[in-house]
Amino acid sequence: MTEPSTSRIPGAHIADPGALGLGAFALTTFVLSVVNAGLVDAEPVVFGLALAYGGIVQFGAGLWEFAKGNTFGATAFCSYGGFWVSFWYLTTQTDLTGLVGNSADHGVAVYLLAWSIFTTYMLIASLRTNLAIVAVFALLTPTFFLLMAGDFSGNDTVTHIGGWLGIITAVAAWYASFAVVTNATFKKTVLPVGPR
Repeated sequence: MTEPSTSRIPGAHIADPGALGLGAFALTTFVLSVVNAGLVDAEPVVFGLALAYGGIVQFGAGLWEFAKGNTFGATAFCSYGGFWVSFWYLTTQTDLTGLVGNSADHGVAVYLLAWSIFTTYMLIASLRTNLAIVAVFALLTPTFFLLMAGDFSGNDTVTHIGGWLGIITAVAAWYASFAVVTNATFKKTVLPVGPR
């Protein structure tokens, strides 16, 4: 029996999956954040995006980051892809109406607290990437904490602030995605991402 080969196919080049992962994250985050900010009352609009683009597509980008040997990108995209699939499941497939008092909001707050903790350590790890990625995580971390605080306290104003910060986070992620696509397409730095 021979050992499986771990070498890449000669001449094969894997494009940077970061652009796709960041794009999926940005678009889905933007739509949910518009709802969280209280600009529209249309949460069901988010569900399809959460499952398909934010979840499945972003998770796929993470798998390609594994293939490229990028531990940070693989961990980020697979994890946040999992976040979006779990968000979809939590909001469409579970019945929280039977919970007493604030139990449902407090349960969601614990869910968001866990993501806040994960995002905080990803922020620290992002310091070895580039400024565009650091900006995404520096904005996403307080976004999660604000959304968690809004659910725990039942304070819609805090949730709305988290939504506005989420919109800014999405714009930062779109810029990072746009930079990766544009710089790769033009084969030079057109949009700067800051120093590593």
